[in-house]
Amino acid sequence: HPTTAMNFLRRRLSDSSFVANLPNGYMMDLQRPDNSTSSPVSPAMERKHPQPPQPLHSSSAGTSIFSSISSAMKQTTQAAAGLIDHSTSPTPVAQKPKVLLVIDDAHTDWAKYFQGKKVNGEFDIRVEQAEFSELNLAAYVTGGCMVDMQVMRNGTKVVRSFKPDFALIRQHAYSMALGEDFRSLIIGLQYGGIHTVNSLYSIYNFCSKPWVFSQLIKIFNSLGPEKFPLVEQTFFPSHKQMVS
Repeated sequence: HPTTAMNFLRRRLSDSSFVANLPNGYMMDLQRPDNSTSSPVSPAMERKHPQPPQPLHSSSAGTSIFSSISSAMKQTTQAAAGLIDHSTSPTPVAQKPKVLLVIDDAHTDWAKYFQGKKVNGEFDIRVEQAEFSELNLAAYVTGGCMVDMQVMRNGTKVVRSFKPDFALIRQHAYSMALGEDFRSLIIGLQYGGIHTVNSLYSIYNFCSKPWVFSQLIKIFNSLGPEKFPLVEQTFFPSHKQMVS
C-alpha cells in the first residue's frame, strides 16, 4: 500500500545508521524531481574532472600589487639605510650663522680657530671679537641682548651691533684698577640669557677674590688640611679694620 510504504521509508530515513550506509549519491537521486531528464554525476566523475578555481583577481592586477609592495619595501629599506637620493628634493634654505662673541685682546685671533666649524653640523659660526673696554650692551626680558662694539682694526674704527648667541670670555671682568670694572657687562649678558664658557655665574663670582677664597675654605673644612692645604688668611671688610 502506498501509505504504508511511505511511513516505512520515513522511519528508515530517520535512522542515522541506515542513512550512513546508503551508497553515495543515493539521497541526491531521491531528492531529484521525477521529471528531470539529466543524468546525475557521481562524486567519482566530479573528482575526475574538477573545475579550476577562479582567481579573485587577474594576473595583471596581482603583478601590479606585488610590484607596488616590493617598491614600497625597497624604499623603506633604503630610507633606513640612508641610501635614498634626495637630489630631487627642494634645496634647503640656508641657515643663519650663529654669532659667537669672544671677549679677549687682539693678540689671539679666535676667528681662525672657528673657521669652517659648524654648530651641531648645521650652523656656521661668525666670530665677533673685542675687549671688555670696547663693548657696550642693552638687555631685554624678551628680546635677548644687543651688543655694541667699537674696535680699532689696522687703524680703522669698526662699529658694529649684533645679538650674540654665545660668548667666550677670556678676560678678567673686574680689577681694582681705575676703569677695569666690567661686572655690569657680565650682568647684562646674564640678563639677556647669553650662554657662556665658563658660566656667567662662575665668572661673576670670580670677580671677588675673597668670595672665591670663601668657597675654598668650605672644601678645606670638608677634606681637611692634609688633603686640601690652604694658605691661612684673614679677611677684613675694609682697610680701616686692618689698621685698628
